[in-house]
Amino acid sequence: MYLDVQDLRNFYYRSMLGRAAQASVRSRLTEMWPDVSGETVAGFGFAAPLLRPYLRSARRVVALMPGPQGVMQWPAGQPNVSVLCEETSWPLETGHVDRLVVLHGLETSERPSNLLEECWRVLGPGGRAVFIVPNRAGLWARSDRTPFGFGRPYTLTQVENQLRAHRFDIVKHSGALYLPPSHKRFWLKSARVFEQAGQHLPAILAGGVFMVEVCKQSFPQSGNQVRDSKQNPIRVLEGLSNPLPKPAWRQSEG
Repeated sequence: MYLDVQDLRNFYYRSMLGRAAQASVRSRLTEMWPDVSGETVAGFGFAAPLLRPYLRSARRVVALMPGPQGVMQWPAGQPNVSVLCEETSWPLETGHVDRLVVLHGLETSERPSNLLEECWRVLGPGGRAVFIVPNRAGLWARSDRTPFGFGRPYTLTQVENQLRAHRFDIVKHSGALYLPPSHKRFWLKSARVFEQAGQHLPAILAGGVFMVEVCKQSFPQSGNQVRDSKQNPIRVLEGLSNPLPKPAWRQSEG
């Protein structure tokens, strides 16, 4: 079940808690990917708030938003790069994406397996993706006042196993959103302290979300090529191309 794009926009752009969440996750993402110069970067779900740092350096940035969620123009004041698409059929060529960010996409999808297949399709060889999902043991997954309280939360083992089952290689994982999901000013003012402290904790302990980075590895076929040869070919039509000599009794008649 996807949230409405208006609710997502209001949370991330018009609430202090949403802006704090955006800053927390985006800072972790830019630590993973500090440089995407000349690369194609795509986001699915509602990944637009995380893609802004890459607008200048990337060769191309595309924000894919699923039909049940709806789409909004993004970025504001610049040429639009957001696209409304089918959940499992994206308007991107196979193997042309270098970096992919999935936020509010996997946990809300009704067909997560098909969605992961589409992620695999658009990534090029060696391409990388970051899947951001709610931590089942975290506070954010238990609060329906934020987008992370909707859909299916994951344990770290669950999301990594699901990604491995779809041929992704796990590169690393980290956590984000260590501040409580509260709109109170005290907690919001302490957001930076919580995030800095959370960087020294295992992701499974207190992080509101898991950020799992994966890589698409495409290995060429190895070994010696073997061609099957027919030992006993059918000889039904052989006489048409190689006619047999006349029998002796017919030669005598001639």
